[in-house]
Amino acid sequence: MVFPMILRKLFRRRIVLVAAVVLIAIVVLAIGADFVTAFGPNDMSVLKRLRAPGVDGYLLGSDELGRDLWARILYGARYSLAIGGMTALGAVVFGTFLGLIAGFFRRLDGAVMRVVDAMMAFPDILLGIALVAILGPSFSNLVLALVLVYIPRVARVVRASTLVLREQLFVEAARSLGVSNTGILLRHILPNLVSPVLVQVSFIFAYAILAEAGLSYLGVGVPPDIPTWGTMVAGSQQYAHRAIGVVLFPGLAIIVTALSLQLLGDGVRDLLDPRLKKSQ
Repeated sequence: MVFPMILRKLFRRRIVLVAAVVLIAIVVLAIGADFVTAFGPNDMSVLKRLRAPGVDGYLLGSDELGRDLWARILYGARYSLAIGGMTALGAVVFGTFLGLIAGFFRRLDGAVMRVVDAMMAFPDILLGIALVAILGPSFSNLVLALVLVYIPRVARVVRASTLVLREQLFVEAARSLGVSNTGILLRHILPNLVSPVLVQVSFIFAYAILAEAGLSYLGVGVPPDIPTWGTMVAGSQQYAHRAIGVVLFPGLAIIVTALSLQLLGDGVRDLLDPRLKKSQ
């Protein structure tokens, strides 16, 4: 009964419900791409290059090599969503660990947060470019670079919450009962960090998808043979004057997905923090 009640509160705002439906549809289409596409993502037909939507069986048209845009967008969703999800997961795990350590142990706070502040001094895209340039362009290296970029965001949020929680009476009571620091962190502080961390997950998910698109557009993202939405826009931009769909449709996929994630994250934030709840 509790879970349906939470869903009703979360989807009370129609825009949040629409965002959730859109995200579910994107995930389902990405998973079932083999069943809803007539072509493979790398099937080429140079004689049918830059076809308009609906021509020769291409639902959204074809790119400069005659590959089906609909198929490439759906298969690209797998990679783009995987990059976003893995980045969010990695940043939350390591960022939460650093935030807990910095917020709970006073002696480590200064050292950890100086490193975090130094990383946040650089714009996300510049830090991402530098890290990918050092690590090399590949799927795994891009994810690792984005995880390192977004760890400081999570660490600062978790640290701020931990600083407040460690002074609460229930933590003092646990200390007086002889509970170890590890027990206090795992049993009393970490469960109370679920709300801010969940909000960060949705936002970082969206940021990572946008960052991947930006890095791929600049030529420092994943290799061109991996059909992410970013590589599709980057590889086809010079043909946009002949067939606008080659950049329009992947671009719309990026925008719709990122916007839906942001709206869903906004709804989760409002649900978990009554002070931020918007008037209905």
